[in-house]
Amino acid sequence: MALLNVHERPLPVPPESVGALLDSLGCPDDRLWPPGWPELRFQGPPAVGVPGGHGPISYVVSHYVPGRWIRFRFTGPRGFEGFHEFSVESLGEGRSLLRHTLVVRPYGWRWLAWPVVVRPVHDAVFGQVLERAERALTGRTVRPAGRGWYARMLRGATALLAPGGVRKAPGRLRKDEP
Repeated sequence: MALLNVHERPLPVPPESVGALLDSLGCPDDRLWPPGWPELRFQGPPAVGVPGGHGPISYVVSHYVPGRWIRFRFTGPRGFEGFHEFSVESLGEGRSLLRHTLVVRPYGWRWLAWPVVVRPVHDAVFGQVLERAERALTGRTVRPAGRGWYARMLRGATALLAPGGVRKAPGRLRKDEP
């Protein structure tokens, strides 16, 4: 059985503006990926076939429509099969929706890791991604992402164990962002 996890945020800006942010993902001028988490990196500009990842998670870009949609197929760690993707949809009248979708099938003991470690970290990271998008595009955040103690503790542990380190503070959009 596969797990489905969706995060989305309506934004009062046209899809082209959101798409420009999406296209910065994993690049030196990345305005989406939150600081303090293992850095999202690609081995080249985003394009189909380019490998990348964040922390212990590795993937390859399997689909890419610039400014609209990017899908990553997981290649590691072992025991997880699936993908995650970002999409930008028009809501009409200069509004759009930024969505992150995760579809993953954990195998063996990794089923236990989902509720205990993976989901809390995933929810915190992608909540902050959507918050950063909103702040970058509008200058404010209507619904701040949750920052519970458990997710903060896991972030600290993840940062210590992350290959390649964490995203540094220059990418911050506000002083109080953890």
